[in-house]
Amino acid sequence: MEIILKQDMPGLGHKDDIVTVKDGYGRNFLIPKSMAILATPTSRKIHSENLKQRAHKEANIREEAEELAKKMEEVKITIGAKTSTSGKIFGSINTVQIAEALQLQGFDVDRKNITLPGDIVKEVGKYVAIVKLHRDIKAEVQFEIVAE
Repeated sequence: MEIILKQDMPGLGHKDDIVTVKDGYGRNFLIPKSMAILATPTSRKIHSENLKQRAHKEANIREEAEELAKKMEEVKITIGAKTSTSGKIFGSINTVQIAEALQLQGFDVDRKNITLPGDIVKEVGKYVAIVKLHRDIKAEVQFEIVAE
């Protein structure tokens, strides 16, 4: 069964992609939850027309995301954390703290778009976080964890 996705689905595709899924997954899960629509000839025509209209807007958004990625890669973030004498952090540093530190630098990024090495950080040191700005545009943000 071919469907048109209405939103990004990890492991399946991005919004407005036409993908093939098993019949039960499409009919019983994706379509009833309004995550996708059936790819009929009529819906394909409407979909292609919408894509043509969105192409110009998409180019502008992509250009802005590339500029933002360049600015973001120049930023270095320092996050203070309470640590033991051996350098272990009491607790951990996760995407929420990275998002807050980026917001203080003037970048409004959702924490769900940030990926950390190993998902959480538990030691003092320098790390790199990957921030997803667009479908295929990612910025590598360097951050350092220091003892308070």
